[in-house]
Amino acid sequence: MAKAPINITETAAIRIQALLEQRGKPSAGIKVGVRSGGCSGLAYTIEYADEIGPYDEVVAYPDSTDTKFKVLIDPKAIMYIIGTNMDYIEGKMKSGFEFVNPNEKGRCGCGESFNV
Repeated sequence: MAKAPINITETAAIRIQALLEQRGKPSAGIKVGVRSGGCSGLAYTIEYADEIGPYDEVVAYPDSTDTKFKVLIDPKAIMYIIGTNMDYIEGKMKSGFEFVNPNEKGRCGCGESFNV
């Protein structure tokens, strides 16, 4: 079996599951992408996915028959995301999803954007 292009930590999985349950309507999962913007050129995006696109990369969590949810990766973002670890952090000053990407060559000071 091929390795998933993105690793989702248990903490991130718990948060994703909670968000999908709170949404109030059926979802295909969440979609992770990359857009131009920020100080360093690229920023991660996360949004609800109503359907799976024909070219979306699909990562089931957990990677077994009792899948809880799916993470869809925008086909335009796959080359930037391969090998990334997606986590969820909660602190006094900042809460949110955090991406640790081995492909990054630089990151802005606030941590909101990156370049490869």
